[in-house]
Amino acid sequence: MTSSPALLDLDITGIPHGGTFIARHEGRVVFVSDAIPGERVRARLTEDSTGESKSFWRAETVEVLEASPHRRPHIWAEADVSRSPEDRPGGADLGHIDLAQQRVLKRQVLTEALDRFAGPGLEAPEIEAVDSTDGTGWRTRVTLHVDDEGRVGPYAARSHRVIPVSSHPLARPAVARAALRLAGGEAGSVDLVEPGDGEVRIIRRDRLDERPARGQHRRPAPEVVYEQVGDRRFQVDAGGFWQVHPRAASVLDGAVYGVLDGHVDPEKTHFDLYGGVGLFAASLADLGGTDIVTVESSRRATLHAQQNLASLGVNAVTARVDRYLTGVPGGTRAGAVVLDPPRAGAGRAVVDALDTLAPEAIAYVACDPVALARDLGTFREHGWSVGTLRGFDLFPHSHHFEVVALLTR
Repeated sequence: MTSSPALLDLDITGIPHGGTFIARHEGRVVFVSDAIPGERVRARLTEDSTGESKSFWRAETVEVLEASPHRRPHIWAEADVSRSPEDRPGGADLGHIDLAQQRVLKRQVLTEALDRFAGPGLEAPEIEAVDSTDGTGWRTRVTLHVDDEGRVGPYAARSHRVIPVSSHPLARPAVARAALRLAGGEAGSVDLVEPGDGEVRIIRRDRLDERPARGQHRRPAPEVVYEQVGDRRFQVDAGGFWQVHPRAASVLDGAVYGVLDGHVDPEKTHFDLYGGVGLFAASLADLGGTDIVTVESSRRATLHAQQNLASLGVNAVTARVDRYLTGVPGGTRAGAVVLDPPRAGAGRAVVDALDTLAPEAIAYVACDPVALARDLGTFREHGWSVGTLRGFDLFPHSHHFEVVALLTR
């Protein structure tokens, strides 16, 4: 027989990036789910993360002994602390905290990341709300999973075990209804997507180890859908990347436009790096740019960018950003750069190459505060200054948020 995981009574002292909370037990850091700083909770250690050799432990709250005044009934009843941890679906890791305090905590995460990685003197901005609702009904894209028994649902938090649920409160209403109608099918995943036309697409994906064998027919080309930002229309694959909150693209586009206004010289070359289907390249054109290059590693996204930006004369390039930057001709007069890297950040190689390119200004769009802070620290080592910083709560009830930063010489 194996013994049951240990229960610990813990005082929650902070919040790191990632949707858990910090406590300490006999000097060891414990990352605790479903808690709030200032609370005392009873938490169950997870078996796979404990042991004397571990530098930190993980635990799951099973009972709140002293509740924070900011605790609320979970926005997703099936993820509430009253349920057994293994039966709580993931994806709403701050859903038990009132919205205003969620934004306070997100700012705290950003503050600590900047202090630790970006160097002294940077103040984290307030995290701005983008709507006045209760933070539900915003996900235009949801991924569910189908297990070997045909159960459909999200994964349990920090697990690959499917949890059938009877509600999807963060999803757009039409997406939530479509999700609840799903049943069975082959093991794998299911993407539900509500593009600009409001019609939900259902895209089933087999497990990666069940791709068609050599010689079988290739899958048909993805369906192309459309998204609207201001007066511009962008085509994108139904299963391709687009922002999840219905207002995210316009909010971030407006923020980039605002920080780069006055930095786009029509005589210089401007770059939209990790450019996707061309959202920010279009803004560079709106700001007066006439020589614009957008760089994206996805061939499909680049093809869409070529179509989306055809009337603007933008050069859409399929390439890895780090490799592309090493090949930019010497003597290129770089103006403004939009840098919108994936969650891992741009990294030192890209930052070093941008410093060599010496653009006039860089608008950095970040979805990960720690990666952002590391990259800002590298830029500052090269002598760049961080001007505007804006934070946006585009993913209420989750630990995610976006930041837009302006860097200048």
